[in-house]
Amino acid sequence: MTKLSDRVKQLSPSPTLAITATANSLKQQGHNVVGLGAGEPDFNTPEHILAAAKDAMDKGYTKYTASGGIKELKDAIIAKFENENRLTYSPKEIMVTVGGKEGLYNLFQVILNDGDEVIVPAPYWVSYIEQVKLAGGSSVIVEGKEENHLKITASQLEEAITSNTKALILNSPSNPTGMIYSAQELKELGDVCVKHDLLIISDEIYEHLIYDGKPHVSIASLDEEFFQRTIIITGVSKTYAMTGWRIGYAAGPQEIIQAMTDLQSHSTSNPTSIAQYAAIAALTGTQEPVATMLSAFKERRDYVIERIQNIAGFRCITPPGAFYAFIHIKDALGSKYGSVDEWSTALLKDELVAVVPGSAFGADDYIRISYATSMDNLKEAFDRIEHFVHASTSLVSK
Repeated sequence: MTKLSDRVKQLSPSPTLAITATANSLKQQGHNVVGLGAGEPDFNTPEHILAAAKDAMDKGYTKYTASGGIKELKDAIIAKFENENRLTYSPKEIMVTVGGKEGLYNLFQVILNDGDEVIVPAPYWVSYIEQVKLAGGSSVIVEGKEENHLKITASQLEEAITSNTKALILNSPSNPTGMIYSAQELKELGDVCVKHDLLIISDEIYEHLIYDGKPHVSIASLDEEFFQRTIIITGVSKTYAMTGWRIGYAAGPQEIIQAMTDLQSHSTSNPTSIAQYAAIAALTGTQEPVATMLSAFKERRDYVIERIQNIAGFRCITPPGAFYAFIHIKDALGSKYGSVDEWSTALLKDELVAVVPGSAFGADDYIRISYATSMDNLKEAFDRIEHFVHASTSLVSK
């Protein structure tokens, strides 16, 4: 008889992956499904990155590498942090991971003991909670209020800290909300972390996907004491349309990075050799494809916000970053649906539009849609959503 471990029995499946799998299954059955669930660019990886991968294969760079990544990629990452974020790291303070997700997983494994607490602002990315749980820790959820653009404040952070608190995790720009913490907001949060001797985990995977001229600020760049306690987790997946290449990277205190590297040596051994050479091209080559994708995402964002504003019962704070719209839809449920989860399931069944209910992110009154898809798909999806809302609630467009 199969006997699973207690820690695995605690896990909840990823709702975003589940929604995507259901949508793909319906597509395979011949249904015309419009998927707004997946958090990945619809563009292919840029040509110069593909060429670098082919060149690496042709040169025979297909063997094991150092567990924490090849020197050439570490050098490119160090230069990236210096040039873009005003942060100076040594090679021993950098590691390459199998995607940003594995970087976070490794980090929680090496810093958490049973009973340690991690403060997680909500709305949150779905895997934070499960990864903390797998490391024996507990997530303390702090709700970002709508009046503060779904971000937490320093006073909220202070109130949530206990003797068991080990770290704060920040995600800016945010998945699922697209919100960005300003330098002042980060400074206030960082001061609280210094006061209580907390680690800061800064998930910056969407740092290049920012609109309207707003800057990205890494909390580690604001104060030397912040720098000394911050671990940055990021990668090439979102910026360069490289989700399947699985290359992330981490930067932080040498002791923590070394422990993460040691752990990785016993799990994946090393990130894929070919993908590492592709990532070098991504970081050091032309950034023109990034600008092209960013322009397309902004056009789509603006279209999505306009459509949302014309659906009765919907409201959404315009997201300054990432490629998600986090839409408050509680007022559109009417009496027919008892929850956003039920509404989202019915939308997929009746109109073949896949969205992710906010319960996956700790915000029950919302849905998340990704606008990292074509304009044609977005137009079709919102036509169907408008029809669904009108038919199910008798609410009419403004």
